[in-house]
Amino acid sequence: MMAYRKLFIAVTAAAALGVAGGVMAQTSSQKALVDAAKAEGKVGEQADGYLGIRTQVEPDTREAVSAVNNGRREAYARSAAQAGTTAEVAATRMFETQLFPRISSGQWYRNAQGQWVQK
Repeated sequence: MMAYRKLFIAVTAAAALGVAGGVMAQTSSQKALVDAAKAEGKVGEQADGYLGIRTQVEPDTREAVSAVNNGRREAYARSAAQAGTTAEVAATRMFETQLFPRISSGQWYRNAQGQWVQK
């Protein structure tokens, strides 16, 4: 139970700093590309805590998704180290507590079974 509490605190701190979205690794134009792709249903959040590409996207959108995911990977590693767990656990927990609730109605996400679902 203590490890779960430490993980919750680390994930909450990471979200408060804005690293959940990979803010540290992306530019405003990359964020705009990702947001547009999410609105169009081409990109979505995934239960593993990373963005996924649902349909064919332009190379600049693919690059923006990679930048966000790289930022998230670093943030999850930091959170996991603070909580004494793995980055995978931190990433999944971030999806459950921070990313999933932010998915807008009509947007797509990939659930834990690997299926794309529209919210």
